[in-house]
Parts: sequence; C-alpha cells; structure tokens
Amino acid sequence: MAEQSHGLLHSDDDTVLSFGEDSDGTSRDRKLKFPGVAFFTVIFRALAIVLYLFAGVFGMSFITSFVLIVLLLSADFWTLKNISGRLLAGLRWWNYVDDQGESHWKYESRKKGTSAADSRIFWLALIISPVLWILFFFTSLISFSLNWLMVVCIALTLNLANLFGYLRCKMGSSDSMSDVTKNFFREKLLSNVMKSFASKPADQQTFNAPTREV
Repeated sequence: MAEQSHGLLHSDDDTVLSFGEDSDGTSRDRKLKFPGVAFFTVIFRALAIVLYLFAGVFGMSFITSFVLIVLLLSADFWTLKNISGRLLAGLRWWNYVDDQGESHWKYESRKKGTSAADSRIFWLALIISPVLWILFFFTSLISFSLNWLMVVCIALTLNLANLFGYLRCKMGSSDSMSDVTKNFFREKLLSNVMKSFASKPADQQTFNAPTREV
C-alpha cells in the first residue's frame, strides 16, 4: 500500500521522490531558496554549543543547562532529519515497519533542483558541529567532568546519527554499496591469483601426465 508523507511517495517496492517543483533544474543557484530553513538548521546547533561553553558565565546551574541543551539538540535533530535535508540538500533518510513487523531503513537522494548555497550551509552545519562535539568530548574526558561528558555523549549521538544517515543518502543504499565492495574484493582476489600463477616458473605451471610403469 502506498504511503505519502512530507511530500514523498513511497511504497514497499518503489521509492519516488517528490520534493516539490523544481525552478530551473540546476543546482548552481547561489541564492538561498529556503533562508528560514537554513537559519534554523544553524541556530539550534549554534545555541547548543554556545550554551555548553558559556553556561557558567550565564550563571546557570548544571540541571538547567542540561535540560536546555538537550532540548536544543532534540529540536536540531528533528529539524535536520525531517526538513533541512529534504529541502536544502535533496536528501532524506527514514525508517518504516512492514506488515511482518520487520524494520526497513531507506536512504533517498535527489540530484536536481537544490540550491548550491542551501546545500553548502547544510553540509557545513552537518559536519562542523560533530567535529566540535568530538573536541568537547576529549576536553571533558581530560578534565574528568563526568556530568558534562554525559551532555557531550548525547550531542554526539544525535549529531552523528544525522551525519551517518545523510552520508548514506549521498553515497547510495547499503545494497549498492555492498555490491560495489563485493565486486572490488572479487576483482582484487582474481587479480592476485592471476599474478601469482604468472609469476611461477614454467616447469611448475605445466602438469605432467601420470606415467604407468610396465
């Protein structure tokens, strides 16, 4: 049974992307097509990082800072997963459960119709934020700040989940990537076997017919 959600039409067999009308079918447009979406793509992540760094300066307790940072991270995760990736980069990853109760992950991408400026902001926000949280992870680990280390782990989990999902969208489905990997190793194995056989002396490459004693 086909299911329509957030402007995308998908079924059990086929997945058809329908992100909206394309203006000119090119991704070279330097103007922002969705400035509001781009703003919220950056602001939630930026506020979470600023609050993590300057919570003490603002005079906030750890509990208050923890709640606000987690709320910002949750809003950021939902925005990037359900809105930003679809509109800014033409990407979407999602999960559904079929009638048999099996969970399926889908990674979709659309090449045309996105703005280069929107896509650039999306990928910069998607990559820079987890890099900063990784740095915060090591600083918290060195300073033995276990409370803040917990905050950093939550931030890394949510940030890396979106990063992994959109990288899968960009690179292709798991099945296609698995096929490419299998073909690569198959070709390397065959090439090594042929090289090994070619490097043997001629007397070892010939097979002598068995002799029969009389």
